[in-house]
Amino acid sequence: MKRLVIFCFIAISFFAKSQSFDVVPLGIYGGEKEDNLSSYLVSVAGKNNFLCLDAGTINSGIQKAIENKTFATDEATVLKDYIKAYFVSHGHLDHVSGLVINSPADSKKNIYAIPFVKNILLQKYFSNDVWANFSDEGANAIGKYHINAIEPQKNFNIPETDFEAQLFELSHTKTHLSSAILIQHQSDYLLYLGDTGADRVEQSNKLENLWKNIAPLIKNKSLKAIFIEVSFPNAQKENLLFGHLTPKLLNEELSKLANFVGKENLKGLNIVITHRKPTGKNPEIIAEELRNDNPLQVNLIFPEQGKKLSF
Repeated sequence: MKRLVIFCFIAISFFAKSQSFDVVPLGIYGGEKEDNLSSYLVSVAGKNNFLCLDAGTINSGIQKAIENKTFATDEATVLKDYIKAYFVSHGHLDHVSGLVINSPADSKKNIYAIPFVKNILLQKYFSNDVWANFSDEGANAIGKYHINAIEPQKNFNIPETDFEAQLFELSHTKTHLSSAILIQHQSDYLLYLGDTGADRVEQSNKLENLWKNIAPLIKNKSLKAIFIEVSFPNAQKENLLFGHLTPKLLNEELSKLANFVGKENLKGLNIVITHRKPTGKNPEIIAEELRNDNPLQVNLIFPEQGKKLSF
């Protein structure tokens, strides 16, 4: 009996150590459901020092996480104390509306974005026209948020999170830039992509550049998960994708990634599917199409609002 207890303790300790990141989805959809739009909290496993990856929904997602006992505290504590900073991938409403609406109740924080997105936040949202200027720049600045313009593929630290990161540009229609963030904690990594189209459709090489950069991390098993959008079912015509992916296009891009890392290294890789458009049965159709056509045998994960994931 004593040996069994010791074995269980060792097994539990090993499992705990093997988890590098905790992720709490505050919102999982890509439009329509204003109480469940793209937003994911990520922290070092076991800690409550979160970076918020996009901010389409904040308050409703926190409420859901409390209902699911993911957080054993109140909404204000999560918003003001647990969330240490924001990454905004691009300037569309379903990725920023929660940040803007909740800004009066929030605490002082950093926002990280590529320069293209910083300009949108300052000129379109915190402009004193659409909303009061909660940034620390420009006219009538309230000074709550410092918006850091991060040049792509430059390493930077995120204070109070134990994270380092890099940003990568993505193509979200040919005239609008989106971005991805590669998060590092010690020797482990997590990749989150904002909205993106496939390179072939976008006539771009931005995903190819991203795949080349993360290839070594997949080969050495230090990339724990990729969060990537699939907005539409396969029936959606390519000229009506508006800078998004379908299951077929995700497989097309993963096949390109496999060319850099080898198919055997993609098998079992955690792929978290984000930004499904909730129109009709779209979320269920997308999930079914992905499960039925998974040639690279990746580990498909479909997040649920307020339920913690660990990697």
